[in-house]
Amino acid sequence: MKEKKREERLTKSRLTDTNTLFAKLTVAPSLIGVSVFFIIPFIIIIWYSFLDNPINKEFVFFKNYEILFGNNAFLKAAKNTLLLSAAAVPLAVVMSLGLASLLDSKIPAKSFFRTSFLCPMMVPVASVVLIWQVVFHYNGTLNYLMAEWFGSAPVDWMKSEKSMIVVVLMFLWKNLGYNMILFLAALNNIPKDLIEVAELEGAGRFYRLIHIKLRYLSPTVLFVTILSLINSFKVFREVYLLTGDYPFESLYLLQHFMNNTFRSLDYQKLSAAAMIMSAVMVVIIGALYVAENKFGGDVEE
Repeated sequence: MKEKKREERLTKSRLTDTNTLFAKLTVAPSLIGVSVFFIIPFIIIIWYSFLDNPINKEFVFFKNYEILFGNNAFLKAAKNTLLLSAAAVPLAVVMSLGLASLLDSKIPAKSFFRTSFLCPMMVPVASVVLIWQVVFHYNGTLNYLMAEWFGSAPVDWMKSEKSMIVVVLMFLWKNLGYNMILFLAALNNIPKDLIEVAELEGAGRFYRLIHIKLRYLSPTVLFVTILSLINSFKVFREVYLLTGDYPFESLYLLQHFMNNTFRSLDYQKLSAAAMIMSAVMVVIIGALYVAENKFGGDVEE
C-alpha cells in the first residue's frame, strides 16, 4: 500500500515537472521577444540618456535633461502634445460613451449605425490623409462650402491655429467607433435587475448613470482612456503625412521632435526625451488606476 502511494506521488511529481517544463518552453519565445525588442532597448535608452554621446560614453548625469528643458523646440512639442491629448482623449471617452448609450437604447437601425461608426477603422491612414487634404485644403471642399453658404473668406486650416481642431476631428473620426463597441459590451454586462429596481424606486436617468452605470463601467472607462491616450500619440502618423517634418507650430508634436533629433543622430537628447515621455505616461496611467480603484473598486469586488 505504501509503495503504491509512493508511486502515485512520484507520478504526480513527474507530471508536475513535465507541465512546468512545457509551460516554460511555451512562454520562452514570448519572453525572448519581449526582452530583445522591448526590455533591453529600454534599458539602453535609459543608459544613453545619462551619456554625453554613445561614442565617448562619458557619464554626465542629468545634463541631457537640463539641455532638453532649455530647448524651445522640445518645450513647444511637449506643450502641443499635451494640449492635443488633453482635448482629444476626454472627447473620445465622453462621445463614445454617449454613442454607446444611444445605441444601447431602443432606436431604429442600430446595426446600421454600429457598422457606420466602425467603418473608419477599415480605412488606411493614407486614405484618411487624402480625405482630410481634400476637405481642409485652402482650396478644399470646406472652404468652398463656407464661401457658398456664408460668404466667408477661405481659411488655410493646416497652417493656422485651427490646425489642432482639424487633427482632433480626425482623431475622433478614426477612434470613436472602436471605443463605442467597448462601451456597448460593458453596458450589456451591467446587471439589469439593478437598473429595474432603481427605476421602480424613482431614480432618474442622471442618477442611474452616475451611481450605477458609471460605477460598473469604471474598468472600461479606464481601459478606453488609456487606449485613447496611446492613440493620441499615434496620431503623429497622420499629422506627418499631412504636414511633413516641420508643420505649423501648433502641430509640432513630441514625435516630430524625436524624429528630427534621430535624423541628426543626437541619440542622448532623443533618449532623454523618450524617458521624460515615458515618465509622464506612467504618472498619468498610475493616476487613472488610482482614480478607478477608488471609484469602482467596490463594484469589482
